[in-house]
Amino acid sequence: MNTSLSTPHLIIGCGYLGQRVAALWHQAGHTVHALTRSEARADEFRRQGWYPVLGDLTQPQSLPTFTHIDTLLLAVGLDRRAGHSQREVYVDGLAHLIEHCPVAPRRVVSVSSTSVYGQDAGEWIDEDSATEPQAENGQVCLAAERLLQDRWPHAQIVRSAGIYGPGRLIARVEQLRTGTPLSGRPDAWLNLIHVDDLATAVLAVADRAAVGSTWLAVDNRPLTRREFYQAITRRVGAPEPHFTEGDTPTGGGLNKRCSNRRLREDLGWAPRYPTIEEGLAQVLEQPAPAPASHPSRPAVMPPRPERS
Repeated sequence: MNTSLSTPHLIIGCGYLGQRVAALWHQAGHTVHALTRSEARADEFRRQGWYPVLGDLTQPQSLPTFTHIDTLLLAVGLDRRAGHSQREVYVDGLAHLIEHCPVAPRRVVSVSSTSVYGQDAGEWIDEDSATEPQAENGQVCLAAERLLQDRWPHAQIVRSAGIYGPGRLIARVEQLRTGTPLSGRPDAWLNLIHVDDLATAVLAVADRAAVGSTWLAVDNRPLTRREFYQAITRRVGAPEPHFTEGDTPTGGGLNKRCSNRRLREDLGWAPRYPTIEEGLAQVLEQPAPAPASHPSRPAVMPPRPERS
C-alpha cells in the first residue's frame, strides 16, 4: 500500500482497552484514528465517530505510511484465532509499524504487561524492579518494550496488571456456581486493574508523564487467588471456591505484588475502582458493551488475572 495518512491520535489495538481510550479522546474533542483489519470493525468505528485505518500489523504491505501522528497508543492484544504467535504480533508487528512511520510520533504510549517481572515469591515490586521474566509471554512483552525504546526512546511504557471488566468474569462466575474445582495455588498473589481505570491511567501518562518513562498500572491492593474468587462468590451467591492444589505454601509460585504508588503520587491518578470489591459491583451489574468484543473472538471472555 502506497498511501500516506496524517493521524493526530492513532490507536493500534482498538479492542477491549483501546476502544475505551478512543471514546475518551473523542469526548475530549480529539480526532481519533484506529487501525483494524476488519471491514465490519471499520463500520463500527465510523458509527462511534472515529476514523478507521484498514491494515494488519502482520502484513506490512497492508499498512499506509503514517506521515504525522501526534499521539500514538499501542494496545495490541493477541487474537489467537488469527494464527500468529505473540512474538509475530507484538515484536514483528511493532517493527512493521515503525518502518511505516518515517517521522516518529510526538508522543507514544505503549501498554505492556507486569509479566515482564519474573519475581515469584510474593515480594513487592515497582517500576525500578528488575525485569527478568521467566515465562514466554513476559519475555515477548519485554522484547517489544526494548524494541520500542531503542527506536523511539521518548515512548512511555504502561505495564498493566491483569485486566478485568464487563464481559470478562462470566465464565468464572459459571465455574464457581457449578462448584468446579479451580486449578493453581490459592495463596498466590493477583494484581488486577479494571479496564476503565486502565484507560484513565493511559490518558494520565499521555497527558502528564515525562517522555521515556515507565509506569505500573494496577489497583490499590493485590489479593490472593482465594480472596479473588471468594469476592466473586459473595457477590453471586456461589459456594465457597475449591482448589485442586493444596492450601499449604510450598516456597515458590506466589507471583509478586505490584505497587501503583508512582502513578498515584506523580501523576495524580486515582482509580475509580481501587479494589476488586468496588470493581465487582460494577462488573457484575453491567453487561459487556458490544464494542468491547472482537469479531473473531467470543463476546464473553474469561478474566485475565493470571496475566500478571
